Amino acid sequence: MSFRVERSVMVPMRDGVSLATDVWIPDGGPAPTLLVRVPYGKDNMTVMSLAVNPNPFALLDAGYAVVRQDCRGTFESAGKFTPMEYEHDDGVDTIAWVRQQPWSDGTVGTYGASYLGFTQWASASRNPQGLKAIAPAVSNPDFYSAWHDEGGALTWHNVVFWAAYMALAGNQRAVTAGAGEVQTSMTLAGVVTELLNSPNAALADSMPGGQALLAELLPWWSEWLNHPDRDDYWHQLSPAAQFAGVSVPALHIGGWFDLFAGSTARTYTRMKAEAGSAEARTGQRLIMGPWDHQDYTGVYYDRQFGGAADILTTEVTEAYVRFFDKWLRGRADALEGSAPVRIFVMGIDQWRDEQDWPLPDTTYVDYYLDGAGRADAAVGNGVLRSDFPSVEAADVYVYDPARPVMSVGGRLWLPAALNTVGPVDQSEIETRDDVLCYTTPVLDEPIEVTGHVSLVLHVVSSAVDTDFTGKLVDVFPDGRAIYLTDGMLRARYRNSLAEPELLEPGKVYEITLDLSVTSNVFLPGHRIRLEVSSSNFPRFDRNTNTGGNINTETLDQAVVAVNRVLHGPEHPSRLVLPVIRR
Repeated sequence: MSFRVERSVMVPMRDGVSLATDVWIPDGGPAPTLLVRVPYGKDNMTVMSLAVNPNPFALLDAGYAVVRQDCRGTFESAGKFTPMEYEHDDGVDTIAWVRQQPWSDGTVGTYGASYLGFTQWASASRNPQGLKAIAPAVSNPDFYSAWHDEGGALTWHNVVFWAAYMALAGNQRAVTAGAGEVQTSMTLAGVVTELLNSPNAALADSMPGGQALLAELLPWWSEWLNHPDRDDYWHQLSPAAQFAGVSVPALHIGGWFDLFAGSTARTYTRMKAEAGSAEARTGQRLIMGPWDHQDYTGVYYDRQFGGAADILTTEVTEAYVRFFDKWLRGRADALEGSAPVRIFVMGIDQWRDEQDWPLPDTTYVDYYLDGAGRADAAVGNGVLRSDFPSVEAADVYVYDPARPVMSVGGRLWLPAALNTVGPVDQSEIETRDDVLCYTTPVLDEPIEVTGHVSLVLHVVSSAVDTDFTGKLVDVFPDGRAIYLTDGMLRARYRNSLAEPELLEPGKVYEITLDLSVTSNVFLPGHRIRLEVSSSNFPRFDRNTNTGGNINTETLDQAVVAVNRVLHGPEHPSRLVLPVIRR
């Protein structure tokens, strides 16, 4: 289809700030419009061509106008960029502007990955007139848990790398305007490198110009770190607190190894129950594949999921077009023959259609921690068992913030090609004396685990605050211990993310960790393993164990914690797996 492009149209917002906007208009009269709002540059083809996004030319061929806009304060747009702060109003104002244009038929949908999904949730929560559907991919409508784990720790690696990316983008904007220097970016990269190896932001104080540079390029950085709890600051920003205001269907696309895997699946469920219209509640759709935040091939160094896992073979653009045809064009048959939920089941490495999430035939099965009190390595005696344990025991380890367990794979932001993301072999980590390992016997029959995983621990600490981490691992016959999913709990948040409570040293507490989601068949000859520790750095920031503000403390102020995991009939610590029996 032929089309024309109008570039860098300056669209005015309600406060007079104008945002740079590109418009791709198909021939043939007024068209439904698909809006993308992006802080990384509307001309950034690396971002716009991510495989999880639809092909824009295919959208034009399908008769949709496509609008791309630089978020406020980024690249060609005026104003100041503060993450999430202006996205609600700016999105609503842009949708209103689109509907007034002669090339628009008055109906609008949105799409985009990661922060581009944040912008969608922000505008959708205001229920703007004309918005008919959204399609957020690898994203999160809860802006607190976008930067903090569900257990309350700051997702340090992701925050630092994203902050560095945005600082470089801000400097590029200055360069474009003729007011910046490349050296500024290089200096910031050094600051970020130091921050990544620090437990908190205080280290920048010791570097020449560190805090000043952060304040210049990331003026919102200190504000984020000053709100470690889920307080009013996050509540007023977060669309997840306002799902009743979202009255449109959503196409949720995520990956089992993505930063926001758990939120993607959980948001689908919440929207089905809480969305502000019957159409929205029945119109939710979910796709989950074996992907991370940036790579959608399903090919990793330690684990390959076969050709079917490549998102290019899943006809993702067709899924978008059918979804938008249904809700923007009103084509009743557009989604016929497709299920509301489509998941890739690892282990058997196959796609499967489902009618709901969590799967209706889920049985939550307890796997109890057991052993003789020596589970401090994969060669120890830690056991996972499906029958109730009969002997009381405890496993003890020392968590030293100066010697954290390093992140190996999992839900990080680095490219998977570096073998640092996703299903990486955990064998090296499992040799540490501060990593407890609990393993089933070799399996005789396949066990499918699909859904939300949790971990209940009975713990004691010598500190007033500390972290507990849990990781689900698939142990292959050749000895590879492949990461599947994980989570953590900062002990002060055991009862509430909004109202922290310190521990009483020496007291036993029952705590529950959210280990996010997965879909995996543990095949015969494999074993199921659980790792337990108190750090996973730099994925999570290191707990200094003092009970103070971790973001303002240095390692010199940190204390060492002696942590114990109790298990047995009086303290039934257990891994809770969503088992599918068919």
